Amino acid sequence: MRPFARRKTLRLHGSIARDIGVKIVSGKYAAGHILNGEIEASGQLKVSRTAYREAVRILAAKGLVHSRPKVGTQVSSMEQWHLLDLDVLSWIFEFEPEESLLNSLFELRKIIEPASAAFAAQKRTEADLLRMRTALRDMATHSLASAAGQEADREFHSTLLEASENPFLVCLVNGIGAAVTWTTIFKQRRYPLPRDPLPDHERVYKAVAAGDPNAARKAMLDLVDFASQDIDNSRKQKKKTRSPAPQRANGSSSPS
Repeated sequence: MRPFARRKTLRLHGSIARDIGVKIVSGKYAAGHILNGEIEASGQLKVSRTAYREAVRILAAKGLVHSRPKVGTQVSSMEQWHLLDLDVLSWIFEFEPEESLLNSLFELRKIIEPASAAFAAQKRTEADLLRMRTALRDMATHSLASAAGQEADREFHSTLLEASENPFLVCLVNGIGAAVTWTTIFKQRRYPLPRDPLPDHERVYKAVAAGDPNAARKAMLDLVDFASQDIDNSRKQKKKTRSPAPQRANGSSSPS
């Protein structure tokens, strides 16, 4: 699969960290794998030892690697990864994430976002509603197939978290926002979206604007469920396109 990430210009150590990080989250470097030592790795990559050392520090800060005395730098188990880190999420979606990991991401969204919508319905301000209306307008104008539409979608979901006025939920804004964006990109990576998700967002807005927490909770749960179904449908469509043509007894493909 061709990576669809819109990569930002990275400094050298950031580029090194990304390359190693992708190998880790894709499973090429499994848990327990020992990275090359600083001298050997910097020589192979033709970079300074300082640049490589800083790259490893970045990976360690994201929970992807850890150092052990007399052993070296090892790849950590997934339980140690900071999965909602913006870089880690983008690296995961560089290729085809495991189905179980995608399911877990949507389970998290189903826990966090409906509750946030319910709180937002009780605590939102006029400024929050204006931000949501603006996001809906931009989503309608640009569509979720564009970067501008995806940014508006992210703004809509982020506003709901912030409108909850719960500092623990607000600290999840970046992670949940990135999850929303990457799953939106992922589900239309090969085919256009089969349906327009804008009405799902509008139902959430109307419930929040009406100050109805129960309706807001249900509308957001439905929205996340529909998004999850879109991913499932996208995967099924991919499997169909990969299925080999049926063979006749003489070995030739049957006509279409």
